[in-house]
Amino acid sequence: MGQVSAPVVEDMDICRQNLLNVVGERHPMLLAAANQIFSAGGKRLRPLIVLLVARATFPLTGLSDITERHRRLAEISEMLHTASLVHDDVLDECDVRRGKETVNSLYGTRVAVLAGDFLFAQSSWFLANLDNMEVIKLISQVIADFADGEISQAASLFDAYIDLRRYLDKSFWKTASLIAASCRSAAVFSDCDTEARPPNRSCSLPPRLPPPRRVALPAHLAGRCPWPPLLRRVQDEMVGDGLLQLIQGRFKEEGSLQRALELVSLGGGIDKARTLAREQGDLALASLACLPDTPAKRSLELMVDLVLERLY
Repeated sequence: MGQVSAPVVEDMDICRQNLLNVVGERHPMLLAAANQIFSAGGKRLRPLIVLLVARATFPLTGLSDITERHRRLAEISEMLHTASLVHDDVLDECDVRRGKETVNSLYGTRVAVLAGDFLFAQSSWFLANLDNMEVIKLISQVIADFADGEISQAASLFDAYIDLRRYLDKSFWKTASLIAASCRSAAVFSDCDTEARPPNRSCSLPPRLPPPRRVALPAHLAGRCPWPPLLRRVQDEMVGDGLLQLIQGRFKEEGSLQRALELVSLGGGIDKARTLAREQGDLALASLACLPDTPAKRSLELMVDLVLERLY
């Protein structure tokens, strides 16, 4: 991870400090909650990716360096992500996040909801002050996508028959939408024309992830946990039936979660999910081909392998 973040170490330090200062002295309890949120560790992948894209794209148009708008965009991306996590913890009644107690466990649900609302509102204010309508539209859509993702997830809790398209749509709304929109916005602030580009500089910075091929599913783990679905029909009927029973039982029996994971692996779900992830990773690498060879570009390429090899 250190090798990936090396080109933007100083930028990330500035980002972290600005995030800690975002609340200011408005209210002691809210300030304490914000400090808990932004001091809780985590890799801060979203601002990292934004800053790497900024440093990888600004040479294309002759800028001398990244701008303050790039930096603010990185902060907005982390604020939006963090706000969504705070609200997620309330909905899921989580007590621990990133190895530390959550805001709702320390200060109660009311303060946690208000802290999340404040971060959404503050990020919206920062966004408006970036004074770029294309970026405002891109990031505003992300906030709507968060809500769509939560509603979709709530509607499919322990649904053993959700298809792959719906599963990936939910994952896009909850996670990928923010990353995709932030990357595209960083290119906008580098003055890159995201539709018509200079000759021999044909970049691909799509607003959405490429849709995977449709695959029929027998059953897979659904609900609050982003486990990989089974991406082929299970040959052993007992595997499919056993997994279905565990899902319908909502993993309440002792050892049921471990057994479900074993069945997912036995049914080929993890291997097939890795194959799909590799396909998406190759598309991501192809989209970077237009960029000049810089440390930031090389870090973005390394980021793909980091994500694909990450263990949960």
